[in-house]
Amino acid sequence: MEKTVFISIPIEELQTVIIDCVNSCLKYHEKGSPTVQQEDQLLTIQEAAEILNLSVPTIYGLVSKSEIPVCKKTRRLYFSKKELIDWIKSGRKKTNDEIETEANNRLSKRK
Repeated sequence: MEKTVFISIPIEELQTVIIDCVNSCLKYHEKGSPTVQQEDQLLTIQEAAEILNLSVPTIYGLVSKSEIPVCKKTRRLYFSKKELIDWIKSGRKKTNDEIETEANNRLSKRK
């Protein structure tokens, strides 16, 4: 059975208590989960392969052909998560509608 307690406090004190509780919860939440806008994360080749859904030898092949952004320090390879995502997005193919619209825009500018 739950016990219920009724107390009488001024509204200003109640507001202070609520604000303190909310701030405490927010601080705990920030420590518990990573923030969305983190500093760029460096990945190992295994982590990069996992993100790209490619094998490690395939990643080595792309690196040797200079087709993928990479940082090399001593004998180790590091990959920027942001650069990898940008690299993936740069390979996006345009739809037929996008190609047609772009062609019409260029033709209309020539006239």
